[in-house]
Formats: sequence, C-alpha cells, structure tokens
Amino acid sequence: MIDSHCHLTDPRLLEQFEAVMVRAAGAGVVRMITIGTDPDDDLAAIELCHRRPDVLRCAIGIHPNHCHEVEESKIDELREMQRDPMVVALGEMGLDYHYDFADRARQRRFLQRQLDLAAELARPVVIHNRQATDDCLAILRDYPSVPALFHCFTGSIEEGERILDRGYCLGFTGAVTFKKSDELREMARRTPADRLFVETDAPYLTPEPMRKQKINEPAMVMHTAAVVARVRGTSIEQIDRITTDNVGRFFSWRE
Repeated sequence: MIDSHCHLTDPRLLEQFEAVMVRAAGAGVVRMITIGTDPDDDLAAIELCHRRPDVLRCAIGIHPNHCHEVEESKIDELREMQRDPMVVALGEMGLDYHYDFADRARQRRFLQRQLDLAAELARPVVIHNRQATDDCLAILRDYPSVPALFHCFTGSIEEGERILDRGYCLGFTGAVTFKKSDELREMARRTPADRLFVETDAPYLTPEPMRKQKINEPAMVMHTAAVVARVRGTSIEQIDRITTDNVGRFFSWRE
C-alpha cells in the first residue's frame, strides 16, 4: 500500500521518524508521498526523501494557510527545487476559506502562480480545497493541461461530482471512516477506479478505530483503505493494486 499524502516533516512524526517507518512497513505500507507546505518545509521534505529514496518521494509547494507568511518571490524558488529527483509534484497548494489565515485574494494569487509553474514544467499538482470548490475549479479551468489531485476530499457529493466531471482525482483520508461520513463513503464508492487515492494526511485525521491515538501516521492508511474497499464491494488487496497504479501514473513513480 502507498500513503499518497502525509507530512513526515511535521515534528510529531519527524522526532520518531525511524519508528514511524518501521510501523509503516509492518502494516504493509511500503511507499509514501510526503508533502511540503512552505519553502523551509519543502527543503526539509526533499532532504528526508534522500534519506530513504527507496520508500519516499515528495510534493513541494506553498499551502494556502501559510502563504501570508511567505514572500511571493519565494514561489520562484520552487522551480529549482522541482529539479531534484525526489520531487514528483507541486503542492500542496490551493484555497482554504474555512480558516482564512491568509487574505483570499492572496491565496488565489499564490495558487495561480504555482499553477503557472506546474504548466511550465508539466507537473501534476496536489490541491488543498476547503470550502472553496467554486474558486478552485474556476482557477483550474485556465490550466487544462495540469493534472490535479484534490487531496483529503471532505466535500459534498455534488462537489465531488463536479471535481470528477473535470477529470480530476480524489484522495480519501481517515475522514471517510468517521461515523457521520456517509457522503464521503458514497463518493469513495462513486469515484472511478483510475482516479481514486487513499492517504493519511498524517499527523492529522486519525481513522477509526484508532481515533484515540491523536497522532496519525502512514501505517494507519490501511484502515482507510479497508473502508474504501468495503463500500466499493472489493478487497483491500484490490484497493492496494488500484491506488498503487494510480500513484505510479499520476506522480510518475513506478520503480
């Protein structure tokens, strides 16, 4: 199994990195995409991947909840970082209208600038979208050549269908295991197999039945995969095959 989105540079995971990796391997999670959220975190993600190139790759970008802390000129530094062989995508980038840590116009500008770079470099992108589906899709409309993965999908069925209608991918986290997440489970059932991803977003969103463990980690993606398998009427082994193939194709990571 592959965890297609985690934050291994978060101090809660980084300080126990080797133990996290051992537990992941023990659970059958053999590869992970770790995600950068600002320029310093991006560099840390790249460095971490070089420590375990057999298991790790990264996506690097500027998260909407950090763009108010980053000079806009820093976006240009992402171009050079993308040359590193450990980097497989741009992101996570996007819009977050739930927290509104950053001015919405600034969020949109940072998203557009990063999408400009993705189009220039022919890179896929990892999208953070929280209560901003209309604006995310409106901006992405100007970048038809850029493949996008909407990670940690937690929207409505209507929003999910609109994202899928545009040809984008959906990533499901531990949120799909929560008792009140019937709509998310329905979207996990509806998502075409070739656009389905499972992820932890660790250290966030610990899945059931492990909610009492506050720090999520890649090993727990197996719980999310099990729920997705159940609602799709298939086996966890089949979800493993599907999502591994999707990660390989979307991120061009097949070895």
